Amino acid sequence: MGRRGGGKRGGDRWRGGKGPRTERPQRADYEEPIKTNERFEDYYDQLGIYEDGEKENFWAALRRELPNSFRFTGSKGHAIPVQKILKERYIPEIESIEYNGVKVEAPTPIPWFPHQLAWQMTTPKHVVRKFTPFKSFQQFLVSETCAGNISRQEIVSMIPPLLMAIKPGMVVLDLCAAPGSKTAQLIEMVHGGEEARIRKVIHDFKQDNGRELSPDGEITSEQIEEEKDQGDWSDQGRSTGLVVANDVDYKRAHMLIHQTKRLNSPNLVVTNHDATMYPSIKLPPENRSDAKPVQNKYLKFDRVLADVPCSGDGTSRKNANVWKDWLPGNAIGLFPTQVRILVRALQMTKAGGRVTYSTCSMNPVEDEAVVATAIERCGGPSKVEILDCKDELPGLVRKQGLKNWNVMDRFGSIHDSWAQVQENPGKLVEGMFPPKEALPLERCIRVYPHLQDTGGFFIAVLEKKAEIRAKPESESQRIEPKTSVVAAVDEINARSANGIDSASRIEALDDIAPPQTGEDAESLTAAARQNQEIAPNEAPVSARKHELDDQADTYMSTKRIKVRDEVDEAAPRGGEDREVHWPPPPGAQLDVSRPEFADLPAPDSVDKTIIQASNEPLKQTAEDYKGKRNAGQQPFEEPFKYLAPDHPELQTIYDFYNLSSHFPRDRFMVRNATGNPVKSIYYTSALARDILTTNEATGLKFVHCGVKMFVKQDVQKENTCRWRIQTDGLPVVEAWVGEERVVRLRKTSTLKGLLVEMFPKVTGDGWRELGEIGERVRNIDLGCCVLRVEKGEGEDAFSERFVLPLWRSLHSLNLMLPKEDRKAMLLRLYNEIIPLQDNSKARFERNRDTPSGNAQNTSSDLDGEEGSGQLGNAKTTDTSHDLQAVLDATSGEEDNMEVAVS
Repeated sequence: MGRRGGGKRGGDRWRGGKGPRTERPQRADYEEPIKTNERFEDYYDQLGIYEDGEKENFWAALRRELPNSFRFTGSKGHAIPVQKILKERYIPEIESIEYNGVKVEAPTPIPWFPHQLAWQMTTPKHVVRKFTPFKSFQQFLVSETCAGNISRQEIVSMIPPLLMAIKPGMVVLDLCAAPGSKTAQLIEMVHGGEEARIRKVIHDFKQDNGRELSPDGEITSEQIEEEKDQGDWSDQGRSTGLVVANDVDYKRAHMLIHQTKRLNSPNLVVTNHDATMYPSIKLPPENRSDAKPVQNKYLKFDRVLADVPCSGDGTSRKNANVWKDWLPGNAIGLFPTQVRILVRALQMTKAGGRVTYSTCSMNPVEDEAVVATAIERCGGPSKVEILDCKDELPGLVRKQGLKNWNVMDRFGSIHDSWAQVQENPGKLVEGMFPPKEALPLERCIRVYPHLQDTGGFFIAVLEKKAEIRAKPESESQRIEPKTSVVAAVDEINARSANGIDSASRIEALDDIAPPQTGEDAESLTAAARQNQEIAPNEAPVSARKHELDDQADTYMSTKRIKVRDEVDEAAPRGGEDREVHWPPPPGAQLDVSRPEFADLPAPDSVDKTIIQASNEPLKQTAEDYKGKRNAGQQPFEEPFKYLAPDHPELQTIYDFYNLSSHFPRDRFMVRNATGNPVKSIYYTSALARDILTTNEATGLKFVHCGVKMFVKQDVQKENTCRWRIQTDGLPVVEAWVGEERVVRLRKTSTLKGLLVEMFPKVTGDGWRELGEIGERVRNIDLGCCVLRVEKGEGEDAFSERFVLPLWRSLHSLNLMLPKEDRKAMLLRLYNEIIPLQDNSKARFERNRDTPSGNAQNTSSDLDGEEGSGQLGNAKTTDTSHDLQAVLDATSGEEDNMEVAVS
């Protein structure tokens, strides 16, 4: 049995490891959460969202725990082999179990998810813990989750990306992206078919050059046929699309990066902005042969996902706090923010493009009312159409959107129309009620818990028919902040009426309505407010997606986006909806060529000398940012600097790996101010490069972009390339590496030996123990290699091809894989849990007393394990955890240090 809680072996977490023994803390008795709320139930009972006779099923479903669900991630060719193991190895074992004379229900595929790549399990915990097949299944989930091949995701959360109709080459924006499960789906779609297209290009390239060609896997062959007539072939099969993922909260943005990093996409850019006033992204100007002035271009998106912050009452099955915290004011307070996000999404979408709006709330104030208000502000149904998706995702049981509803105010009174409250509206605005103009709101999608045993969810797919000019918010639609005292009294009254202890709930008065200092917040432009730094621990309410913030209704009213009275043009002239960064954000150079600066006077409080049209950015060092980090302001991000294609370090890489000239050489990047490759080299797509370079020092807050392609390390022999291929970048570059650095492996027994034994010896007669690859690795030059595991026939052959990074050091050989990945592959390919044999430890113990003159040579055998030096202390997986804990865990651990010791 493994230890829980991450305690060190032999330690005692109740004693603190050292010092006198202390008493073991007593566990508090578990109290079943109370799942009743009178207002919550009254509002939905009278709303008419379920059919006659469904009331008991509806509320019973909301009170049950949510089934566990998970999704196989990555490309189709990568995910289906892992899914196949589940179906052929574990499902038959579970189906054979009987409990109390009844067959246990095994995990089942979600009927409407493509290729059965999403599954759910409803088996109770006490049954799971009783039977060995579930333990084996649990170990499989643990290992594949740690390896990043399986991701825990709620079923309804998978729906919005599937309705976006993403095609190869599209540019997609995820405005409220964290924690990143939907973003991962978008990335997979943008890269759809890419693996097969590149294999087709490689076929043609290698046949023309007489090179050896690896056989394709069965799935890849099928996809090649599918992609021949349709697909993104403009960049030799590589995806030319892009996903821009944004979150307003800096820490959540990094959670998003961790969630999506396992997909190794060079076509992902992560930003950190308020979605209500997301800045336009500038593109490089087009080259013109005539003498006409070059016009600025701004990026427009083919698809936008607005999965907005909401009250989250559809999540009550997994978040029991919803029952005690639900208040009608939650939805009322978030309504203006949701409208602003949706309007901004529509502004940034191409004509003919789509915006998918979604919430995990069942409240029409956050759902149909937001959609109707945004359409009205954008010019009506002639400009924005609600698409009918009833034929999409066959097998998904859903309800139509509501055309009529009523609104419950903060004090629990229910109002049927705006006319009833117009004289004394309080926090209510007209847009929260059903629209006067007829809209096909029934085309929206509502998912209720009792329909297919899921959470509650709302989705609307909108198509932008033509360019829009968004109307400013009318006075009747605004929610103005009250004074601190008035807001506090309202909050106390509302919570007391709901039976909640207000004293324990109400924050300080200034937290509810912060005092204004200096310029009035309403007088600032949207972009000015956007560029006031957001502290990592003090993110605005809109960052807390699907969570209730008690001050949402008052705080968000100060976040009003100011829409200028001009048309936002299509992609070639997309700058008209660009908001002004004023005063300039840290390190920013104001680009006076932007259209919004044409008639803008500089405020007296701003030094006008900073407005410059030159190409010299304002200088600001890391030391300048150090104080800001200490002050809790926006953390410092290293800049993105692209390398010249003929950079000497890149030339070394080209020569060592005999990298094909067909592989792009102008997309390599580093993350430091000097622009020199010191430790790591990243690779991005062409469009990502254009965006990062064009928008450098303009105030756009980029947090992440690129795949780590090469990592620098020490070597033991001259003329050995110090740049090894990183696991993240290997799938991108492996097909273009010359045969000089390729090792081919075809037998399962050979790979098993490499996975179990770390740092097997090559010198002397050691190479003879390495089977089919022994002679090849003995003769290959020192440094990084690509291990191509080839498909073959027979019992000792592989059914699909894949690649792994290999390191040849002075005396040994090693797969450059973390221990967790080795264990996952052993379980996946061989259905075995085998202790790993680390030869480097034995050699280290044997030579620890060696004189310093020889110590350096012996240490060279430690080369080539990703994360070596840290993996010895890496967190181990405790497979004794119950399955619920495994499924609730995030997919993957923190990345290990990518340093190989030498």
